[in-house]
Amino acid sequence: MSSSRPQAQPSVQVDNDRVRVTEWRFSPGAETGWHAHDCDYVVVPQTTGKLELETLDGHTFSTLETGVSYYRDKGAEHNVVNANDFEFVFVEIEIK
Repeated sequence: MSSSRPQAQPSVQVDNDRVRVTEWRFSPGAETGWHAHDCDYVVVPQTTGKLELETLDGHTFSTLETGVSYYRDKGAEHNVVNANDFEFVFVEIEIK
């Protein structure tokens, strides 16, 4: 995590025994901060654009498209950074 980057803004919409649904809003250059996922999860992009993923193996870029969801198993460790010059938004659904 870079102290010079703005922080992405999470807004928890649902949190119960089965799921946690969080909207993430990233201003240009904002990051989530380094974290490990302790649940399987689905991401539903609300914006089309590019995210930078800083991982244990280095960094990569991923292009996401509005409404095109993807699934990941628990255990993923990364920092997610908005690589666009506009706000990027996605909804994350964690399966408990």
